[in-house]
Amino acid sequence: MEENFHGINFAFEKNRPVEGGFSRLSGLSPIIEVQIAGEDGPIDARQFNTSEKRRLMYVSHEISENELVIVQRSELIETRSHFVSFEGGALRTYTEVKNISDKEIILEHVSSFFCGNIAERKNTDKIFLYCFTNSHHAECQPRKISLFELGLFPCTGNSKKRVYGSNTGSQSTKEELAQFILQDETQGKTYMFQIESNCNWYWEIGESRGNIYLNCGGGNMRHSGWHKTLAAGESFSSPFVVFALGETVAKVVDAMTLYRRRIVIKRSADENLPTIFNEYMHLSWDSPDEERTARFAPETAKLGIDYYVIDCGWHNEEPGDIIYPYVGQWKESKTRFPKGIKHTIDFIHSCGMKAGLWLEPEIVGMLCAEMINFYPDDVWLKRFGKPVISAGRRFLDFRNRAVLKYMNGIIDKLLGEYGVDYLKFDYNQDSGGYLDGDGDILEQIGQAFLDWVDGIIKKYPNVIIEACASGGMRMDYKTLSHFSITSTSDQIKYKKYPYIAGNILSAVLPEQAAVWSYPVDSYEKELPNDEAVVMNMINTFLGRMHLASDITRLTNAQKELVKEGIKYYNSLTQDKKKALPYMPLGFTDFSQKLVASGLKTDKKIYLAVWNLSDENRTVNIPVRERVKNITVGYPKNLPTDYSFENNSLTVRFSAPYSARFFEMETK
Repeated sequence: MEENFHGINFAFEKNRPVEGGFSRLSGLSPIIEVQIAGEDGPIDARQFNTSEKRRLMYVSHEISENELVIVQRSELIETRSHFVSFEGGALRTYTEVKNISDKEIILEHVSSFFCGNIAERKNTDKIFLYCFTNSHHAECQPRKISLFELGLFPCTGNSKKRVYGSNTGSQSTKEELAQFILQDETQGKTYMFQIESNCNWYWEIGESRGNIYLNCGGGNMRHSGWHKTLAAGESFSSPFVVFALGETVAKVVDAMTLYRRRIVIKRSADENLPTIFNEYMHLSWDSPDEERTARFAPETAKLGIDYYVIDCGWHNEEPGDIIYPYVGQWKESKTRFPKGIKHTIDFIHSCGMKAGLWLEPEIVGMLCAEMINFYPDDVWLKRFGKPVISAGRRFLDFRNRAVLKYMNGIIDKLLGEYGVDYLKFDYNQDSGGYLDGDGDILEQIGQAFLDWVDGIIKKYPNVIIEACASGGMRMDYKTLSHFSITSTSDQIKYKKYPYIAGNILSAVLPEQAAVWSYPVDSYEKELPNDEAVVMNMINTFLGRMHLASDITRLTNAQKELVKEGIKYYNSLTQDKKKALPYMPLGFTDFSQKLVASGLKTDKKIYLAVWNLSDENRTVNIPVRERVKNITVGYPKNLPTDYSFENNSLTVRFSAPYSARFFEMETK
C-alpha cells in the first residue's frame, strides 16, 4: 500500500518497516531512527542505522485532511510518527515512543524527522546548505555552501562523513539558529527546517546507498549527553521539527513565516505592536536611577512612545559594573530609587506611558548570599553534585515549588502592587549539557519555565513579556511561540545592526523581532548627524522598535525626525502583522556595503535600503514585481534622489552610512 502526504511518499507493508521519502525513483527507506541503550547501534559518530530502525514493523496508519499518524512496533517499543500539515505549506513532524516491554529502557536518540532520500549523492556539488550562524552581536548570519565542499563526495561505498548542526545547553541558539535550508538545484527544490527545542537539538546530513539522508531531532547521548529512561508503559514525545518545501529560498521562508504566525500565542496587550523606550542602551546601561528616569520619561513621552522600560540595575545596591553576581532578590534598590520603584512607575504612568522592568528570573548571582541562604539546596542545577555556575550566576530549577513560590511573589508585587505593564525576561548564560538528574533534565526545566510564563500571562493578560537572552541567544520557536516579542540582538553599533535586521525576518516574525534604535552613541563625543538618526529609525521599521540613548542631546530637527519615525512605524502595524519577508538581494553579511530588506503584502512592498559605505554612492536594487508607484516612506523632509525603471530601483545616496525606506504599490 502506498500513500502520498503533502509531498512525501510512504509505502506500508505488513512485517516490514514503513518506508518513506521524496522520490520513489531513488528508493524509499525507513522513516525513524531510534537508539536504545544496550542495543546494537551506529558504527560511527552519525545517528544512522540505529538499533530500532529496521526492527520497527508497520502496524497501522491513519490519515485525515491535515494529519498522518503511522504506528510501528519492535519487541521493545511502539512508535507513532506524526505529520501535521499547516496552511501555507509547512509540515510539522514528531515521534512518540512507548516502552511496550516489561523492563526499563533508555532512549539515546529519537528522530523527529528522518528522510533517507532527500537528494542524490552524485549531485552534492549542486546541493547547497544554508546554515544560520548566530553569535552575540552577530545574530542570524546565513552561510551558503555546497555539500560537496562540506565533504559529502560522490565516492563509492558509504561515507562516515556527516554534515551537522547542534546545540548543547540552555542557550539554544548561542552558536547557530535551530533552522537550516537545503537547496537542490538539480531538482529545483528547496527545503527549510526548524527544530523547536529551547535547549538541546541536533540535525545531520549524510549519505548512504547513493542518496543523501537527513536526520533531525532533539538532543542525543553521543552529542549532548541526552537520554530518556522509560519504565514499562511510559512514553516520550520528541521535539517538533517543521519543514517547508518550495522552489526557492523565498518560498520556503514565506511558508515558515506563515507557520510561525499560526503557532505564536497572541497577546491582546501587544496587538498594536507598541513602541518601546528602554533606558539600557547608550544611556543607563546597568545603573538606572530615579533621577534619570524622572528626566527622560517626559522627553520620551513627547516623542510618542508607548512603553518606558527600566532595564538591569533597579534592583540592587551594588554598582552597575559589578552587579550581576549579586542579582536574584528582585527587590528595589533604595540607593537608586529612594522613593521606591512604585513612585517611578507611577511617574511613568503620569507621563501617559506604560512602564516596564527587567528581570533575569532563571538565575541567582553566585554572591547573592540572601537567596543562596534562603533557597533549599535542591533548587539549583548541579553537575557532579556541585551547583552549576556560569558568568557569576547559579541556575534555578522551575520545577521546584520553592522557586515558583518566591518568583510568583515577586511577579505579584511588580504587576499587582506596583502596576508594572511590561517585563523583560533576560537570560545571559548557558548551563552546559550534562547535569545531575534525569537525562532530559534541561527539557523538563525549560518546559517548566515556559509553563510559568504562560501562568503569568493567564493571571495578568494585559502585561507584555519580552523574551531576551543576551539578545538572540535563545531565538528558537519552542521559546518564541510563548512570547509576543523577542530581542534580536545586543548589538551596540547602529552601523552594524542592518546586517542583522536585513536577515532576521527569515528567523523571527516581523511582529516579534525587536530591534534597538539609539540615535545618540554614548561612546562618541560628537553629536549624531541627521543621517545617523534616520538610519537608527529605519533599522527598527521591519520589526519592533526599541528606542534608546540620550535623546535630550538631539537637536529639535532631529527630535522631529524621531517623532516622524515613530509615527511612520505605527502606520506599518497592520500590514506588518500579515506581511512576508522581502529580500531582493538575498541574505546579507558583514562584508556587504549595500543591504536591502523589506516586507511584502498583496498590494505593497516596504523596502529598507542601507548604504553601509563610508562614501556617497549610487546603488541598484532589482525588483521583480510589477510596480505601479513608488514613494519615500521615511524620511519625508530630507532629500532622497531615486528613480525606478526597467524593474530596478536606483538610489543615489549623498552621504555615507545612510538609509531610506520606500513604499511600492504593486500591480
